[in-house]
Amino acid sequence: MTDIRAVDGGMPRTRVRKALSKQAIRIILYAQLVMLDCAAVISGFSLIGLIRGQQWISPAGVNIGYLLVPLYGLLAINRGAYTIDALGSLAESLRRSLTALFMTMLIILMFGFFFHAQDAVSRASFAAGICVSGLFVSISRIAFYYYTRNRTGERLTDELLILDGLPYNGLYHGNVIDAAAEQIEPDLHNPRMLSRLASYLHGFDRVVVACAPERQYAWSLLLKGANIRGEVMLPESNTLGAIGLSAYHGNDTLVVSRGPLSMANRAKKRALDLAITVPALIALSPLFLVIAIAIKMESKGPVFFRQQRIGRSNQLFNILKFRSMREEMCDADGNRSAARDDERITRVGAFIRRTSIDELPQLINVLRGDMSLVGPRPHALGSLAGDKLFWEIDEQYWVRHALKPGITGLAQIRGYRGATMQREDLENRLSADLEYVHGWRLWRDISILFYTAKVVIHRNAF
Repeated sequence: MTDIRAVDGGMPRTRVRKALSKQAIRIILYAQLVMLDCAAVISGFSLIGLIRGQQWISPAGVNIGYLLVPLYGLLAINRGAYTIDALGSLAESLRRSLTALFMTMLIILMFGFFFHAQDAVSRASFAAGICVSGLFVSISRIAFYYYTRNRTGERLTDELLILDGLPYNGLYHGNVIDAAAEQIEPDLHNPRMLSRLASYLHGFDRVVVACAPERQYAWSLLLKGANIRGEVMLPESNTLGAIGLSAYHGNDTLVVSRGPLSMANRAKKRALDLAITVPALIALSPLFLVIAIAIKMESKGPVFFRQQRIGRSNQLFNILKFRSMREEMCDADGNRSAARDDERITRVGAFIRRTSIDELPQLINVLRGDMSLVGPRPHALGSLAGDKLFWEIDEQYWVRHALKPGITGLAQIRGYRGATMQREDLENRLSADLEYVHGWRLWRDISILFYTAKVVIHRNAF
């Protein structure tokens, strides 16, 4: 749990946030709503089976309601029936769930027509089952809406207000941080400060910043890179790349970020990571052992090289690689890029770098949740493009960290990899990274993984 500030009568005081966040509560509510919907669909068809006879609604002895549930669930997820909008709005909850049920009915009818299976189920019984299931879904969703309001109150999200040099005169009595008191600021040239700031933002769904106009741009960049809904209070003009207007307890705000991934998309991306990473680590464990022995036999020092990199929300983490350089010559800050005939690299190191085996321990970072298989590559703090640090070339650099860093990414498969000798090298990578962040799709991740595997196999084969 994290110590935060709370406003009470306009004066900040210290409070400890509850262990169970609103996000965790929402996940529990989503799971309950899924089970409730499944029960409603099955109950509707079971009731019709009792009234008209099971033989008319249960081809091959299986109640058709059980067959509809997986299809309905997929369509309901796709229609956003298990999202914060559906939890917070009764109209949206009913519209999205009933639309998914209607689409399920159409798909079943279409398959029945093409496979000549319509005679196996009574049309009247099927229509009655859909209608009764729709009624049960509606009743359960109405009851669940009021249950949700009773459990969560008026707010389904954890909100944080950051006061950066401005007083607050609103009616809000929730979480608030005085930036000066906590000694934090949006310093775009201090990655360690930004990492510390990210720890304050962690776990919140909505962050509102009240600051002077000259600091709004810096805050907007950091909020865009934090994978949260970010807003800036009391703007004088829309020069921040605002994407909407909102209000915050009586004060107007500009919405500058909503986060590139919804909770459902984050779950999909994480599921893909684990589905590949866990089997890969098991399969590669003998290779890990052989490489570890070779490294230890050639030079003294640890098997793994750990280096601080900039991760999601601009938070620092330790990336893992097989050590390819002599221990006394390792570059912890990444100030010097490795060259082809670099005297720091060992013989084993040259081999594992050429075959990309040195990158494999990053699968452990993926398993731990520091990284993803696909995403913008994480950079060392001292990385240079020409004679300038990466963030000195373009401040949009911080926005690329809205997603977890990846072992591979869109920039890499486009050929933007290796040393950054000049400004254009960074600009090309940044452009590809921002394109990936703003246009994330699961199928793009899969295609990037396939293309990366193809390139690695081809490079090592020749």
